[in-house]
Amino acid sequence: MERKAHYDSILDRSKRITWQDDCYVDLQSTSRSTSTASEPQDLGWMPKHRDQFQRFTTASFLEEMLTHLRNVDVLSSAEEAKIKGAGQLREQIHMLTSIVDGMGSQGSDSLQGFIESADSPAAQLILNHDTMVKEHKEVLLQRFEQYRERDSVSCPKLNISARTLLLVDGLSDLQLKEHDLMQVGVTRGGKRNHLRQLGLAKLLEPLTQVSLSPRVSLTVGVAGIGKTTWVRHFVRQWSLGGVCTDVSFVLPFTFCELNSLEKLSAERLVKMSFPHLTDLSLVLGGSCKTLLILDGLDEFHSTLNFSDAASCSDPKKEVPVDDLITNIIRGNLLPSVSIWVTSRPGVASLIPGGLVDRVTEIPGFSPKDIQVFLNHHFSEKDFAGKIWAHLEAHKILMVMCYIPCICWLVADTLLYIMQSGTQEGLPKTCTELYAHFCCMKAEVGEPRGREPVKVEQLHGSNRKLLGNLGRLAFYGLLKHKYTFTEQDLRAYAIDVLLSQSSFGAGVLVREESVLQTSYRFTHLTLQEFLAAVYYYTSSKRAIFDLFSESSMSWPKIGFQNHFRNAFQHSQQAEDGHLDVFVRFLAGLLCPTALKPLAGLLALSKDDGYLKTWAAGFLQGLLVSGGAVVSLRSVNLAYCLHELQHTEMLRSVEEDLRLGSLAGKLTRPHCVVLGYLLHVSPECSERINLTASLNSTTVKCLLPQLLYCSHLRLENNHFKDDVMELLGSLMSAKDCNIQKISLADNAISSKGAKALSRALLVNRTLTSLSLRSNNIGSKGAKFLAEALKMNQSMISINLQSNAIEEEGAKALAEVLQCNRKLVSLNIRKNSIGAGGAKRIANALKTNRTLAKLLLCSNQLGDKGTVALAEALTFNHTLLSLQLQSNSISNKGMTALTKALRVNRGLVSLNLRENSIGVEGAKHMADALHENNSLQELDLTANLLHDEGIQAIAGAIKFNQGLVSLHLQWNFIKSTAAKALADALRSNVTMQLLDLQENAIGNDGVIFLAEALKINNSLRSLCLQGVSAGTSGAIAMAEALVTNGTLHSLDLRGNAVGMEGAKALANALKSNRSLKSLNLQENSLGMDGAIFIATALKGNHQLTYINLQGNGIGESGAKVISDAIKSSAPTCVVDM
Repeated sequence: MERKAHYDSILDRSKRITWQDDCYVDLQSTSRSTSTASEPQDLGWMPKHRDQFQRFTTASFLEEMLTHLRNVDVLSSAEEAKIKGAGQLREQIHMLTSIVDGMGSQGSDSLQGFIESADSPAAQLILNHDTMVKEHKEVLLQRFEQYRERDSVSCPKLNISARTLLLVDGLSDLQLKEHDLMQVGVTRGGKRNHLRQLGLAKLLEPLTQVSLSPRVSLTVGVAGIGKTTWVRHFVRQWSLGGVCTDVSFVLPFTFCELNSLEKLSAERLVKMSFPHLTDLSLVLGGSCKTLLILDGLDEFHSTLNFSDAASCSDPKKEVPVDDLITNIIRGNLLPSVSIWVTSRPGVASLIPGGLVDRVTEIPGFSPKDIQVFLNHHFSEKDFAGKIWAHLEAHKILMVMCYIPCICWLVADTLLYIMQSGTQEGLPKTCTELYAHFCCMKAEVGEPRGREPVKVEQLHGSNRKLLGNLGRLAFYGLLKHKYTFTEQDLRAYAIDVLLSQSSFGAGVLVREESVLQTSYRFTHLTLQEFLAAVYYYTSSKRAIFDLFSESSMSWPKIGFQNHFRNAFQHSQQAEDGHLDVFVRFLAGLLCPTALKPLAGLLALSKDDGYLKTWAAGFLQGLLVSGGAVVSLRSVNLAYCLHELQHTEMLRSVEEDLRLGSLAGKLTRPHCVVLGYLLHVSPECSERINLTASLNSTTVKCLLPQLLYCSHLRLENNHFKDDVMELLGSLMSAKDCNIQKISLADNAISSKGAKALSRALLVNRTLTSLSLRSNNIGSKGAKFLAEALKMNQSMISINLQSNAIEEEGAKALAEVLQCNRKLVSLNIRKNSIGAGGAKRIANALKTNRTLAKLLLCSNQLGDKGTVALAEALTFNHTLLSLQLQSNSISNKGMTALTKALRVNRGLVSLNLRENSIGVEGAKHMADALHENNSLQELDLTANLLHDEGIQAIAGAIKFNQGLVSLHLQWNFIKSTAAKALADALRSNVTMQLLDLQENAIGNDGVIFLAEALKINNSLRSLCLQGVSAGTSGAIAMAEALVTNGTLHSLDLRGNAVGMEGAKALANALKSNRSLKSLNLQENSLGMDGAIFIATALKGNHQLTYINLQGNGIGESGAKVISDAIKSSAPTCVVDM
């Protein structure tokens, strides 16, 4: 009974917590004393195998156990019935273990004997699983230990453990068809906005509670992004029990290893790599969870043919290795095994999308990551800051640093140059940088900072090795071959031992595995650079086509012919795999790029002729291309940059900056513009092509506009045919456009329909402006139907499009169902009171719209009353603009009634209406209760002194309003006095605008006195308020004591010389004012001199306007000299 009580206490759920549903953790366990050393033996066999027993017992095997235990009289019929009635399989197993534990050694021994004699996979797993897994993990840890130092990143923020994969819907056309560096250049290393993040630990987990775990997972990333590093990290973490603990066996392979195999079975493949796994039926048979990793599909020399590969379902049958992989991925072989494939994006398309359950992408370094990396690894002597500054100045190098491998290469090379003490500048092009990298690796591995190696030391073996490695690199590149065997090295006369010299080991990486030893270049771009070096040197003496490795080709003599031939092959390569090769080839014609290689190449004297010729040749290719600017064409501009022939590049960039591209966009200019969109973040993030394009140039530039973030295409006279083009652009999977402005064009409802079709599928566009077009109500309906489905659009501007009431009705329906739209601008659309009522009804239920612009829409009081009623329900709308809508006191009364209960509205614009004194008093009543409204604009109404006095009385107590516009309201000094009294006690008001109100000197004096006390006001506008010298002097006295006012506008008054003198004296002591506008104030030259004197002593002003003051040339010179000497940062308009 004691023993049974002991077992019952162990299984007591009140003393345990659940852990992954099927096992328990004892919270009250105590350490065993020496006196109970035999206790484990007493507990019997079952407690030692409990976890395996519960995990691997199947329903059929449970039935066999129960039958056996019943036959040997260990179980009674009642106990058997109790077990079978316990519920699901897991509960039945738990009940069996509880009963057997309670029987002591008899039950445990009987069960042990049965399981040990059973010939069942479940029995073998119960007995052997943990031992096999433990041994397997030890083998993997030992095998991957050699890579730990290479893979580790000492900076915690950049360690793989702190990073996540990106979950993608599939691969874009850019990823499938273009060179890795072109992908990075086009996207500038940025990730798509709508991607979800996925931690490595959740690689094999279901995404939702109702979805299944993926069988085939595909992870893509450009060369050097770290695919293999992620795999090794995963394997190490799994072996240590850190991730995917439900996986029993992880079997990592590389496609590079598989290249050495021809014909084999699935079981033989596993046995060759993991001979310690003695029972493969347990590993591969589906009894436990197994993950097969296939790393580096792009390095596989065979082609996976999923359409013609012979089917095979027998894991013992030997088939060609490509058929083996095809059948494994298809699920014909090892259907219960999970598969994780990694690959460069372009090759990943070999696997049919229907076979892949999950696609993830490895993100590269963001600019912030690059800074963190540099600060961590190159902090000595501010090298990190210098390297970062150089990358900032040369964006093409910055973009390449998105790839971690290249980031290492670039930073290490720049550090080497800075430490070598040479007087030459840092490299500006990729060709220069890689030339310095090779020079660095040739320096026999001695510490940096020593005396430079003499040229003679770099001759001999390194020169020969460079030539042979270049030949290997070139012909490997033509064959899409990126990994090489020792046999490949010998075929190109590369001594295996010599390949591990300082230079050889610096550019060639040796990889050893159980199956074979392989070699690859440090990075794909280094292979392309060495290939270009080989082609450059060989072209000067070759008499046959170098693209044909055998000599059986047409004669081709002279460097220029070979150069043309290389570009012909590059332009014809649809996948762009020769793009970077020809960039380097062009770059090698620049003497500054060749200079670092002087010790490694036998170079003849260069007179610059070839560089000039190549520049003309490349510019000729820019002209002769097709009607559309393709990425092959854009690569020619990259080549001009590497050649350091940048006149055209700089010219287009300057025209773009100045907005003077109109009439200049020939095809070469379009190509260069496409290039600038790649390398210049400023261009790609916000490109202004206003009044610059026509339908022809749009069609020419279309493929490159795809990757811009913010497009301004205003005032280009675009018609509906261009909208068809732009619609196709925004429908593309690669579309990166987030904001597009098509204002001031000639777009009708037909064009709106084309755009609406795009919005049904587009997932990136967040802002669309069609201001000042003519889409009408019909076009508005098309867009509304799309917006009901679209889940990314945040802001839409349909101002001045004649959408009328019917268009407003359609948009109201959008507001009732769309949960993304935040800003809607339908100003100047004649929607009338009827349209306003439709919008108002929608606002009663809408909870996402934050900004609504309804200015100039003939709403009248009826429309305003409807909107006011909506505001009593809606507390999420932040900004409502009702300017120029013929709103009278009646409409104002309804609005103010709503403001008493509304607690969401922050900004209300009622400019240019017909609100009178009565309406102002109602607003004052509302401001006594409402403290959420922050911005109120009552410009150009009929408030008069009485109305302003009421509002001023409310401001004394209101704690919410920060901005108040009261221009053009026929107010005089009495109202100004009331406002001044309010400012004495108000602590929230930051902006007060009283321009064009005749408050006179008295009104200004009242306000000035208030400023001596007020500490909240930041901006005061007193333009055209009939103020004179006395008002200016009073304001000057206030500035002496006031320390918070930033901006003072006194335009169009009569400050005069004496007023200027007073203000100048005040500025000498004031330290808060940053902007002062004294335009048209009759200052004269003397007044200007006073202000100039103040500038010499005041260094807070950043802007001052002295236009229209009769200053004359001499006065302007005094001020100009004062600025240059004492206030160089202050902008003065004269």
